[in-house]
Amino acid sequence: MSDATLHVNSQNPDDFAVQIADQVESFLVAVTEVAKGDEPDSAVPFLLLEVSQLLLAGGRLGAHEDIVPDERYEPDLGPEPDVDQLRENFARLLEPVDVYSEVFDPYEPRKAPVPARISDDLADVVADLRHGMAHYRAGRTTEALWWWQFSYFSNWGSTASATLRALQSVVAHVRLNQPLEELDGLDTDQAMGDETLEFEAGKVMMEEIAEPLGMRSIK
Repeated sequence: MSDATLHVNSQNPDDFAVQIADQVESFLVAVTEVAKGDEPDSAVPFLLLEVSQLLLAGGRLGAHEDIVPDERYEPDLGPEPDVDQLRENFARLLEPVDVYSEVFDPYEPRKAPVPARISDDLADVVADLRHGMAHYRAGRTTEALWWWQFSYFSNWGSTASATLRALQSVVAHVRLNQPLEELDGLDTDQAMGDETLEFEAGKVMMEEIAEPLGMRSIK
C-alpha cells in the first residue's frame, strides 16, 4: 500500500506534516553540524546517510496527492537565510571529491554530463528546506508541505538524488579500493559541449581521498 494511501485512509494529516517536518529538521541540523568540520573523518559517510534519509521524506511527498496551499499567494518570509558560508565550508571539507559529473535529466537523450559540486548541491537543498521550515514554524503547515512538495519536484529532489549518487560513488570507490580518475581541473563554470566528459591527468589514489575523509577500503 502506498504512503499516499496510508495517509488518506488512516493517518491524521497533521501527523504526516509533523513527520515530514521532523525529517527535514533532522537533515538541516545534521548537515549544519557536518559543515562545521569538527569531524572531517566521518563527513562523507554521514552525509550519505543524511541525504538518503532526506530522500525518504521526498519520496513520501512525491507519492502524496497534490498539496494545495491555503492562500493563493505565498506569504512573504522576508530575506532568505544566507547559505554561502555553508557552501564554502562544504567546499573546503569535500575538496578532494567536491566536483563530479551529472546528467540532469536521464530521459533527455544525447545530453552530455555536466560538472556539479556536492557543496553547491547541499547548500541549494538546505535553502529549499529552510524556506519551507520557515512557513512550518510560523504555523502555516499546509504552505510548508506545499513548498516542500513543489520544490522536491522542481529542484531539491533531483539535486539530492544526484548528490546521493556522488557520495555513494565516493564511498564505493574507497571501500572497494578502486582509484578515482581525476577530473583535471574540471569546474562548474566550464562549458562541456556535447561530448562526453574526458577524465584526464592521472589517478587520485585512495589514500588521498580516504585519509582526509576518514574512510577505509575493504581488505
